[in-house]
Amino acid sequence: MNINAFTVDNIPLIKKKDDIGALISERVELQDNDIIVIASTIVSKSEGNIVALNSIKASKEAERIASLKHIDDIEMDPRFVQLVMNESAKILLESPFILAETKNRHVCVNAGIDNTNIENRFVLLLPKNPDESARRIKDQIYKYTGKRVSIIISDTNGRAFKEGQTGVAIGIAGIAPLKDWRGKCDLFGKVLKITNEAIVDEIAGFANLLMGEGSDGTPVVVIRGLNYYEEVYGIQKLYRSDEKDVIKKALSSSRRRPRPSRPKGATSLRQ
Repeated sequence: MNINAFTVDNIPLIKKKDDIGALISERVELQDNDIIVIASTIVSKSEGNIVALNSIKASKEAERIASLKHIDDIEMDPRFVQLVMNESAKILLESPFILAETKNRHVCVNAGIDNTNIENRFVLLLPKNPDESARRIKDQIYKYTGKRVSIIISDTNGRAFKEGQTGVAIGIAGIAPLKDWRGKCDLFGKVLKITNEAIVDEIAGFANLLMGEGSDGTPVVVIRGLNYYEEVYGIQKLYRSDEKDVIKKALSSSRRRPRPSRPKGATSLRQ
């Protein structure tokens, strides 16, 4: 197998209503079955998902969460916390950082709200419907080039139990989220029973190596030679149901459990 991966250079600073499909098509000669990984930031900017913090009024609950101790003693702006709450279906963890499940079921810190690579006093939300965004860009590229490509919209996430961030998929079109190896045999003829490979996350993580971070980042990567093209849409199969997700259950249980009060007369070990 021979795989070629490269960045799409000279993408301009993205503004609201910019046609990302056209910008990509004008800068690279695409082929059928190419996989195009696009940073969620430029998708959000093209869709106008930018919010001024001074337009947000913080609730008492947002003020309470902001007052908690956060990692590296970061002071949280209650208005930022309110935005996180607005963009979330659930708050899974309030401290030492805010871990949220977005309305599209993606679990991430601060509901994926970004205040880097954007002007001061403004923050960037994730795309409202990343799957629909991916479908629209896929259709735009087909309109301009006649090529059938797969689209992955990616974001940078931390991982449980490990240091460091990696790229993950949050919206897809023209590619299935999982490759099911169950029923196939391994090298020794043993039938696989549980292997279900999250190919879109693996591809997003690899593309993130080429994209980079910060001011030198390149927001679009083309991967050629992996033929995963399918006329399928949507990332939801990648997410476990709440009933099967033991980590969510543990987090939910810890939030509901009252903290034990110190008995009268008890002293701290620090005293």
